[in-house]
Amino acid sequence: MTRLMNKRVLLGVTGSIAAYKSAELVRRLVEAGADVQVVMTRSAQSFITPLTLQTLSGRPVRSELMDAEAESTMGHIALARWADVILVAPASANFIARLVQGKADDLLAALCLASEAPVAVAPAMNRQMWNNPATGENIQVLKRRKVRVMGPAEGDQACGEQGPGRMLEPPLLVSQIEALFERGELAGLRVLITAGPTREAIDPVRYLSNRSSGKMGFAIAAAAVEAGARVTLVAGPVSLSTPERVTRIDIESAEQMLQQVKSRIDGCDIFIAAAAVADYRPLQVAEDKIKKQDATLILPLQQTEDILSVVAGTTPAPFCVGFAAETRDVVANARAKLVSKGLDMVAANRVGGDRGGFDSDENALTLLWPEGLRELPLAPKNTLARQLIVTIAEKYHEKNSIKDSG
Repeated sequence: MTRLMNKRVLLGVTGSIAAYKSAELVRRLVEAGADVQVVMTRSAQSFITPLTLQTLSGRPVRSELMDAEAESTMGHIALARWADVILVAPASANFIARLVQGKADDLLAALCLASEAPVAVAPAMNRQMWNNPATGENIQVLKRRKVRVMGPAEGDQACGEQGPGRMLEPPLLVSQIEALFERGELAGLRVLITAGPTREAIDPVRYLSNRSSGKMGFAIAAAAVEAGARVTLVAGPVSLSTPERVTRIDIESAEQMLQQVKSRIDGCDIFIAAAAVADYRPLQVAEDKIKKQDATLILPLQQTEDILSVVAGTTPAPFCVGFAAETRDVVANARAKLVSKGLDMVAANRVGGDRGGFDSDENALTLLWPEGLRELPLAPKNTLARQLIVTIAEKYHEKNSIKDSG
């Protein structure tokens, strides 16, 4: 497995003879575990056919901005949000110039403007075009805007000349894209995360649970690994694959989750409680299946111990992040949770209806800490998880720099 496993790569292909290398690039990205969506400019289709790249990527190639079927649902915006990274390879001199100008006159250019994902370009052009001052100035503008410029390489060119302007070879581009997902905000830190629901037994057959899928917690675990952390994930019963380089502990009940967390909290730097832990469990668990008899059934419940409060109350306590899924008064309820439990941060979201959250691949969060608030708009959960980890790292380091200076 690689750092591109399950990453969404939007590959833009522009009009350059180097477009023939895009076929190998798609193949290598897919082999590395990435989900690849190819977007071609019209001129790119003069060098390589969409069918070739569609066959290799397993996805229909997109090329038209004004696609009536896709744009009936604002397809280009959805595609911009879908991407974890946009790589334009090859990036022609013309496309680079249009990107600098902020043009949105074709699908690929519009996606680069509309996406919050990192954008990278792999220039490919004649050496004279690369050495032209206009191109040099355009490249510097892109770098100032945090666009990653990958290459170009030097060597033989299709025109018969030699010099800079060759697109980097696909293996090197893949490794550079992989490096974008190996951030160091949490380098060396130990992060403990809970995810998914718990199941509280009623009898040998039935249990109390909730709708949590665990997707957000698992995405956070993957994002924390990308940020350099050593991650342990205590997971309730979910049908999800373990993220790469994550130590996973499976549990069923709230009590089991509590015990696993308590046994691992010593030396933990950051605790992220993304699990939807049951607040109550049956007072007694029937030894045999409860038979249907009366029209109603009274089921006495007792409170479970609050895992987040237990962790926040330890000495020394890790940096504690709680989650609050609310149906109303999201900020007020989350702020109350932040204060009452003595947390460092709460990630709150509104659930119910079509708002995302449970059973969804998308979510939106409101992050609260004692001195502030930050909104993370609706996005795929893996994208949102990376944004959350960036904020957690920022606040963690702020808190510890104050301690050190004190």
